[in-house]
Amino acid sequence: MSISQAFETLAVETRGPGFWDQTSAVGRWLAQIKARDGLLTLFIRHTSASLLIQENADPDVHTDLLDALEQIAPRKRAYVHDTEGPDDMPAHIKSAVTQTSLSIPVKGGRMVLGTWQGIYLAEHRDRPHRREIVLHFLGTFAG
Repeated sequence: MSISQAFETLAVETRGPGFWDQTSAVGRWLAQIKARDGLLTLFIRHTSASLLIQENADPDVHTDLLDALEQIAPRKRAYVHDTEGPDDMPAHIKSAVTQTSLSIPVKGGRMVLGTWQGIYLAEHRDRPHRREIVLHFLGTFAG
């Protein structure tokens, strides 16, 4: 089998700070393109949101993660960059300490994630946003 590639862009509407599960959407895309074995890369095209592979069973994990990120980059601190509002610079910091891209192996058409792992878009801004995640699969395809 020869190696090929496929691209897609997922648009995600957020409603403020939180974690938006993208695991099913990404899995559906892999099934749609008939991915078999290879490497999936996800990249978020923003500087105030990020991507995480994180716990998908207990929502308390997400609550604690949001609290921890707020302690790392609190909104109430005076930042030099404040032209886009008091949540903007903290959002950039939160994005800098998390991830803007993920690499996930794919085997037999399925992501090789752990039992309790899910793919999340982490929104760090207070107001709703339309975020874009670029998906790239490099590998083999079925039929």
